[in-house]
Amino acid sequence: MTAPRPGDVVPTLTVTPTARQLVQYAAATDDWYEVHYDLEYARLVGLPGVITHGLFKLAVLARAVTDWAGPDCFVRELSAQYRALDSVNQPFHAGGTVLEVDEDGDLSVVRVRLEGVSADGTMSTTGFATVDLPR
Repeated sequence: MTAPRPGDVVPTLTVTPTARQLVQYAAATDDWYEVHYDLEYARLVGLPGVITHGLFKLAVLARAVTDWAGPDCFVRELSAQYRALDSVNQPFHAGGTVLEVDEDGDLSVVRVRLEGVSADGTMSTTGFATVDLPR
């Protein structure tokens, strides 16, 4: 990777979560809220269907950053705000833009704005990552 600069784009990573993946995620995180795997319950509480875990979406954003930054990166900070729902079997697009790059010894400290976009084009998740990259 060449040295990152403000304005550089983190390539979009698209993930289409399946019902099986959401159940696996629920098991791994002990998050058994029924809206993430039970269609009948999700509809009963007014949702259009089963929805993706917010932290699952954050994990996809993190993966987009680490895929871009490479195996020697260290994610120092990661945050997200959830602004809209994403549904099972619908693509979720994760990417970002480099905001700033600072030098800290032999590291480049990169601040990235994260964006998660729903299948219908809605910006459903926003956030930030701070990533250390060896120079």
